Amino acid sequence: MKTILKSILFSAVAMVAAETWAQDLSTAYFTQDYKYRHNLNAAFGNDQGYVAIPVLGNLGVKMQGSFGLGDVLFKDPSSGYYNRTFMHPDVPVDDALAGFSKNNKITADLGLTLVSVGFKGFKGYNTIELRERTSVGIALPYELFSFAKDLRNDEYQFDKIAASAQSFVELAFGHSHQVNDQLRIGSKLKVLLGVGRAELNIEDMTAKLVGDKWELSTNYGTAKAEVSMKGIQFKNTTDDVYESTGQPNVHVDLGETDIDGGGTSGFGLGVDLGAEYAVMDGLKVSAGINDLGFINWSNNWLLKQKKGTFTFDGFHDIQVKDNSGRSFGDQMDVYTDQMSDFVNLENKGDQGSTSTMLHATAVLGAEYRLPTYDKLSFGLLAQHRFASDFSWTEGRLSANWSPLRWLNGGVSFALNDYCASTGWVLNVHPRGFNFFVGMDHILGKQSKEGIPLSSNAQFTIGMNVTWGGSKAREERLRVRGNSVRVM
Repeated sequence: MKTILKSILFSAVAMVAAETWAQDLSTAYFTQDYKYRHNLNAAFGNDQGYVAIPVLGNLGVKMQGSFGLGDVLFKDPSSGYYNRTFMHPDVPVDDALAGFSKNNKITADLGLTLVSVGFKGFKGYNTIELRERTSVGIALPYELFSFAKDLRNDEYQFDKIAASAQSFVELAFGHSHQVNDQLRIGSKLKVLLGVGRAELNIEDMTAKLVGDKWELSTNYGTAKAEVSMKGIQFKNTTDDVYESTGQPNVHVDLGETDIDGGGTSGFGLGVDLGAEYAVMDGLKVSAGINDLGFINWSNNWLLKQKKGTFTFDGFHDIQVKDNSGRSFGDQMDVYTDQMSDFVNLENKGDQGSTSTMLHATAVLGAEYRLPTYDKLSFGLLAQHRFASDFSWTEGRLSANWSPLRWLNGGVSFALNDYCASTGWVLNVHPRGFNFFVGMDHILGKQSKEGIPLSSNAQFTIGMNVTWGGSKAREERLRVRGNSVRVM
């Protein structure tokens, strides 16, 4: 958690290199008997019961954003490796800033599935899951990168700098059932144990060059961070940065933040709701809302920028690997120290309990199965994440094929706030075993070390033990116009 607090909140480079686990595969939304469809829409069930193989049940990596590692790191011509940051003196300014837009964002959902079980019963399909989940995001204006690299101007204005991280453990109980020949509904109740949260917001910050140093200022109250975490301890530092009063500046050293013991620091509840409806022969529509809920945190530490102005030495380049052999991760502490000086936050103490909402996601889908070839269907899926500065919207078109009763999959094409992407999924589900593999975004250009240079990449793989299922499912799929799954 210390690493999450340091890198997610105050390091864009660390966010670019982040990975996420146990991701739900949007390409598989219309893939029958993909075991984790219920995480996309609570109304969905499976023809088979299943239990996840520990760790391997639903494993994946995912990133999405408007800038990536290839925009932050540059190739060293002599070695061919990406071991120079965009701030390296040999990287021209125009090249260094070419990959950044007006608003630069990276968002991610991290998760680890500890337990996942699905089974028929109680006149429907039921799921029990225990997962650890973390949502993270960072938004940086173009002016911040220009300020770090360009320095040809005497004044810079930063409209909005934002970062957030929220981590919790989720115990979910789901149930879906067929109401009649046309309608299927489902819901999940989630018990949430908060691990930690942190938010940073800076608005209307101005940097002016005075002599050989920068004078930074914000409107009082517009630069602050809130942190809720059991046992967290903030350490102050005194450096050669001075306020306009001329007094030594004492502020929080983010790199020296410690967690003493840790544990649960919040409690909350959440719910998923979903429905699927057969409009006519061959046509189904579905809708759902996931992660409606809240977490009440037992403490809320406030870090706030002091009133007035203060001086800042500016950002300085680091080497991905220097002559001492220190790793890039170790050297991220250098950027952390620089960011500590830049935001200049003072610890205002524990402000008591506070509540935060989960990042809800709305889904809307439509699937049409061909009357002349019922093994093939086409689907359209729309998703929207409600997450304040880190909200996003995506539309995905897919073609889904079920050549055998134990084998299916599909391909998809999507447009979202960050990019266009192509995905695919393969789902093998005979009796006794399930294996699936797929991507929502195919890997693009990679570094010599095999690291994706774009922040948009997703890969999912899973293995589960299964039971149940029958040849009757094949007959149901072959009946022309059948658009209702019978569980």
